[in-house]
Amino acid sequence: MTTAEIASSSSTSNSTGQRGVGRVLAKLSHSLAGGEFYEAHMMYRTLYFRYTAQKRYQDCLDLLFDGAQKLIAKEQEGSAADLCLLLVDTLEKMGPQPEDTDNFLWVPRLGALIRGLSSGTVERETLIQRAIKWSTSLHGQYGHPVLHKLIAHVFWTEGNIEAARHHYLLCQDGSLCGRVLIEISQSRGFQSEVDLFLVQAVLQQLSLKDRKSAEETFTEYTRYHPKILKHEFPYQEPLVNFLYFLFRLIDTKSVTGFRALQKLYDPSLKRDTSFLKYSTKIGVVYFDEQPETQAGPPGLGGMFGDIFSRLMQGFDEEEAEDQSTPARSQNVNNELD
Repeated sequence: MTTAEIASSSSTSNSTGQRGVGRVLAKLSHSLAGGEFYEAHMMYRTLYFRYTAQKRYQDCLDLLFDGAQKLIAKEQEGSAADLCLLLVDTLEKMGPQPEDTDNFLWVPRLGALIRGLSSGTVERETLIQRAIKWSTSLHGQYGHPVLHKLIAHVFWTEGNIEAARHHYLLCQDGSLCGRVLIEISQSRGFQSEVDLFLVQAVLQQLSLKDRKSAEETFTEYTRYHPKILKHEFPYQEPLVNFLYFLFRLIDTKSVTGFRALQKLYDPSLKRDTSFLKYSTKIGVVYFDEQPETQAGPPGLGGMFGDIFSRLMQGFDEEEAEDQSTPARSQNVNNELD
């Protein structure tokens, strides 16, 4: 077969394929208008397979996004969630784009789709996990902070404070995180626990190597929490002073000072077993400490597939590579129980 014949055959094949897709799109529109949502859902899936087979990823993304929105509007959340998962699958197949502009657009779009699905939609949790995993290709080990912020807002609106808190800690907006912690502390905590909400969050952020957000959280919380007895150093709460000194020591990288600080505040740190765990992690991250191998504190583990616990596993793997302490992650919300 000559080159011209091959080109002609290819053109004919493409034209036939386009007509086939056009017919499916017409039927799809008719099914949606007629309330035949199952048939519409199946047609979306058919087009997904055709588009991805042809590597027409952008067309596929636009189709699935539009379809998911329409099905959400028609209260067909199960079908909509399936299209959302296919959308994430398409993003994964397409891979990161050279300038990343198109990929970044899908962060708020995914957030909007997640917001449109009710908490009772079974597939929503899977969608959240898949979306975060995909977003690591755009922004580091733990997913895109904008996506975490959007997800946190969804959970907060629904009253799922624990899940919201996890994602706020990962949104890299310390001021916002501080305000959220103040609200949680005032609505769920006692006066004697006012420092615990702050300390646990800041230690977690430092363990995640997010020094900037940790200090912003500290500043926002200590400045505006009405139950903090004194709003500047020295504070009335010992653990808040511990954090203040810890930030200064991180700047100096004084391992001797860090060890002395741990010893001085050991009685206060023992108020929550997770504090010692995160303090050990901070020693590794900021002071190059090599802790002795030891079992994790009792009560480690997560509730309902604890998001923060899963994210912290990456640090445990790093330590294993360095022949350091393997650490298991503790439920970070004991104070909210």
